[in-house]
Amino acid sequence: MAAGIIWRAGRFLAARRPEGTARAGYWEFPGGKQEPGESITQALLRELREELGIECESVAPWKNIRHEYQELRVEIYFMHVTAFHGEPVPMVGQELRWVSPEEALALDFLPADKAVLSEIAPPDHPDG
Repeated sequence: MAAGIIWRAGRFLAARRPEGTARAGYWEFPGGKQEPGESITQALLRELREELGIECESVAPWKNIRHEYQELRVEIYFMHVTAFHGEPVPMVGQELRWVSPEEALALDFLPADKAVLSEIAPPDHPDG
């Protein structure tokens, strides 16, 4: 799984999973599954294009974790996105919110994503 931490002015984009999806109502970092033949970065670029309608310019790997849900084991590759074209649009019915790292701690994030929230800080970047 690829997850994008999309930065703008010291805040990052959080997405709330829509009704009718697995783990509906939880907040998460936008992204998704890697398709056969894709690198993890290519997967993130595709997912952000499909889910948010943005084209990423600057993507930097940050860390990866493994998390075990009751019925599922995932490995998530988190990447900082510090430059992109377009305005994020909720193309799959999700709610979007720009939050500071501190504000994010009060949101009900997916357990796998919550594991890294306390470590997130804006990267050194003019827009971050």
